[in-house]
Amino acid sequence: MWINPPPIPLTTAEMDHVFDLPYARSPHPRYADENGSHDGATKIPAWEMIRFSVNIMRGCFGGCTFCSITEHEGRIIQSRSEDSIIKEVEAIRDSVKGFTGTISDLGGPTANMYRVGCKSPEIESACRKPSCVYPGICPNLNTSHDPLIKIYRRARALKGIKKILISSGLRYDLAVQSPEYVKELVQHHVGGYLKIAPEHTEQGPLTKMMKPGIGSYDKFKQMFEKFSAEAGKKQYLIPYFIAAHPGTSDEDMMNLAIWLKKNGFRADQVQTFYPSPMATATTMYHTNKNPLRKITRESETVDIVRGDKRRRLHKAFLRYHDANNWPLLREA
Repeated sequence: MWINPPPIPLTTAEMDHVFDLPYARSPHPRYADENGSHDGATKIPAWEMIRFSVNIMRGCFGGCTFCSITEHEGRIIQSRSEDSIIKEVEAIRDSVKGFTGTISDLGGPTANMYRVGCKSPEIESACRKPSCVYPGICPNLNTSHDPLIKIYRRARALKGIKKILISSGLRYDLAVQSPEYVKELVQHHVGGYLKIAPEHTEQGPLTKMMKPGIGSYDKFKQMFEKFSAEAGKKQYLIPYFIAAHPGTSDEDMMNLAIWLKKNGFRADQVQTFYPSPMATATTMYHTNKNPLRKITRESETVDIVRGDKRRRLHKAFLRYHDANNWPLLREA
C-alpha cells in the first residue's frame, strides 16, 4: 500500500498564489458538444456543485473517525486572504456562464474553521491530539469567527451578488461559541434549509465517532430558531445521521429512531457507514478494537455492524416511517 506523506501546510501567501492562477472556470473542452457549448453536453455533477462556489480554506481539526479529511488536508487550517476570496467571487460574477447572482457556497471542508487555530505555535508543534474539539473544545483553540463574519459582509455587499449561501459542513459546536456568527449565518446565508451532522444521539457510537453529544445540537437549534424568528424567516435545520457505525448497538439505533420520531423528523437521505480508506473508524471495523485508546490484549472490543441483515436493520431504524421496514423492525 502506498501512502504519500501529508503535504506541509501552505501559508496564506502560498494559498493565494494557487487560487489566483488564471483558471478557465469551465469544464475541459472535451466535455463540450460539437458547437463548443457545455449547455446540452454531458452533465458533470462535480462541476455543477462547484461552479458557483468558493473555497476559502483547507484542512480540518475535527478529527471525526469516519472521515479522512484530517489525513489528507491536515489538521492545521490554511486560510486564503480576504482579498483573494473577494477577487474570486468577482471572477465568478464576471466570467462564469449562467451566473445569476447566487454564490452556492463560501467555505471549505468545514464552513466555519476559517482562520481558527491554536493560540500557541509551540503547543501546536508538539500536540498529538487527533481533534481540537473533542471531547470538548481545547482551551488553546482560538475560536473567533470575526474574520469570517467580515468576509461574509464584504462578499454580499459586492455589486451583482444577490445571495451567498453557506453549504459546507458547519461545525455547530464551534459556531455556538460565537452567537454573532450564528446570527449572521442564519439571517443572511441560509437558503431555507441548513444541513448539519450530529451523526447520532447515543454516547456509544458518538464516542467512537469523536463527535459531540446531542446537547450541542440542541443549543445550536435554539439559536438557529431564535435568529430565524428575529429575521421573520421560516427556515429549517436538516440533521444527518449515520447508521451501522462501529460501536453502534441495535438499541442505540432504536433510541435514535425514537428521538427522530419525537422531533418529527423523517430522514430522506441516510448514510450507512462504509469503511473508507484512511479513516480511523475503518481500523475499528477491521480489528474490532478501539484505536482511540492504547491497544492491549485487554482492549475493549468494539461492536461492529457486519452482514447484510444487521446493516439493513440499522438503516431501517433511520427510516422508521417507511412501511417496507416495519416487518424488519417488528422482528428486531
